[in-house]
Amino acid sequence: MSRNFNNEFKDTNHSKYAYSFDYDVLHPFIIRSFEPFFKEGKLLELGCFQGMFTKRLLQYFSDITCVEASDAAIAVARNNVEGNITFVNSTFEKVKLPGQYNNIVMTHVLEHLDDPILVLKRINDEWLAEGGRLFLVCPNANAPSRQIAVKMGLISHNASVTPQEREHGHRVTYSLDTLERDATAAGLNVVYRSGIFFKALANFQWDKLLATDIISKEYLEGCYQLGQQYPDLCSSIFLMCEKGR
Repeated sequence: MSRNFNNEFKDTNHSKYAYSFDYDVLHPFIIRSFEPFFKEGKLLELGCFQGMFTKRLLQYFSDITCVEASDAAIAVARNNVEGNITFVNSTFEKVKLPGQYNNIVMTHVLEHLDDPILVLKRINDEWLAEGGRLFLVCPNANAPSRQIAVKMGLISHNASVTPQEREHGHRVTYSLDTLERDATAAGLNVVYRSGIFFKALANFQWDKLLATDIISKEYLEGCYQLGQQYPDLCSSIFLMCEKGR
């Protein structure tokens, strides 16, 4: 079935594609989780959307290639980001890249793919350099905010794909075990696993709180550190993978 990626990235009457919580809270903590594992060399970002996370990556890398399926998103990203960045408008299934990369980043993208194992296999077999690392982050099915939604009767089960998520192109909702299952099935070697930011509220609720003085930096730091202790109760789950043999 053909997909209109530009439409999938649009906000709807029911939900936004991305929230202030994503940009202002989650992105900095994702970078903080990645930073100890970064390797010197080139970086490939698979799915850059409008370049907001790319801007953070520019603090660490001077040579970035971004592959993005939405030409409308790339147009915005070109205006948002300045630096040595090569934008490639293509799907991951069809893209042809000139070489290999020491760092590959895929944040909140895998859940959108029709065949995630196929793409992860391309990462392992074609794009990841020897000694390179894949940084893979997905929304977590077992986040307390989702579990609460189940108890409220808003969604049927933790790993369900809601109508709003499907409207934005989601195909699956991962937990740590299913994410590692797909990474391993693709041949990748999972070296490190963790969670990013303990989260008991939905994104729209976080956005309302962030507009007040209720949430302090200390509280955000506490949620991040608690997430390291309880990765299965985080907003997002994180695997760091290396090339499998």
